[in-house]
Amino acid sequence: MYKQLISKIKPVLKSLFAIGLVLTLAFGNADGALAARSGGRMGGGSFRAPARSYSAPSRTYAPSGGGYYPGGGYGGGFGGGFGFPFLLPFFGFGGGFGGLFSILIFISIANFLVRSFRSAGGGTDELGNSTTTSAVSVARLQVGLLAEARGLQGELDSLARKANTDTAAGRAQVLQESTLAMLRHPEYWVYAGADSVQTRLEAAEAKFNQFSLAERSKFTEETLSNYNNQLRQAGSNKNLPVLQENGALVGSDLNSEPGEFIVVTVIVGTQGKLQLPAVKNSEDLRQALRLIGGVSSEQLLAVEVLWTPQANGDTLTADDMLAGYPDLRSI
Repeated sequence: MYKQLISKIKPVLKSLFAIGLVLTLAFGNADGALAARSGGRMGGGSFRAPARSYSAPSRTYAPSGGGYYPGGGYGGGFGGGFGFPFLLPFFGFGGGFGGLFSILIFISIANFLVRSFRSAGGGTDELGNSTTTSAVSVARLQVGLLAEARGLQGELDSLARKANTDTAAGRAQVLQESTLAMLRHPEYWVYAGADSVQTRLEAAEAKFNQFSLAERSKFTEETLSNYNNQLRQAGSNKNLPVLQENGALVGSDLNSEPGEFIVVTVIVGTQGKLQLPAVKNSEDLRQALRLIGGVSSEQLLAVEVLWTPQANGDTLTADDMLAGYPDLRSI
């Protein structure tokens, strides 16, 4: 009786054991993929349309004191009082040359007023060019480097602590110095990926935020952040390596086993067209870094530089790369 019962229960027990083993392995791998990841962040900016300030040239069409004008008509009286002395011949108080000249002046004034109203409404600028449909580019460039490029982390940390990200010049410096730091370490480039889109100003901010949130969500904690000149640093960063003037690292154990990879992401929003190449090799990446790093402060609307790991002792393994950055291509 008992033997029959055991023989019936044994397959069930084996199935339960197999299911438990699978779940254990699955959750064990998930824990590894979702392990704590520190991240750094710096940048800032705004996608609000820049104010267009210009002074219209002053034009004097007639002396303010009135007087007699060729072809008949007078500049004083009704016409001079309202600032349109040449319109009197147009309305029948004169003729000949004065009437034709008045028509031309009237058309010029009307055209100027129409353009001014459109510019005030955001439709056109002072040259009559459209401002509401002007293209804005949003681009994202990601670089995966071997963790032996630990000096890059120190450079980004130092830049984040010192940069003034509340000014256009400071944000341009963040962009240029970050891309320059990566250009200096080509021997450590392993993975890369680039995206760029052209859109209208109203949609550009949403696309920029999508890129930013996608990367920030991969961090468990932003352990160092300088965004719009708001500097925040986690307490665990007190033991981070610090760069000396000669570039040497201090405050860290140089003999400790480093993490396998570092990932740096650069996101920009810029006026005009910025088309990054599809990154298939090192030369493509070099070109993309130069293009995105060369955006001027006048064109740069917003920039965000993110990197992981940031905290001392944190690692980014090959499994983490596959889980968090599946779109990056080996170069």
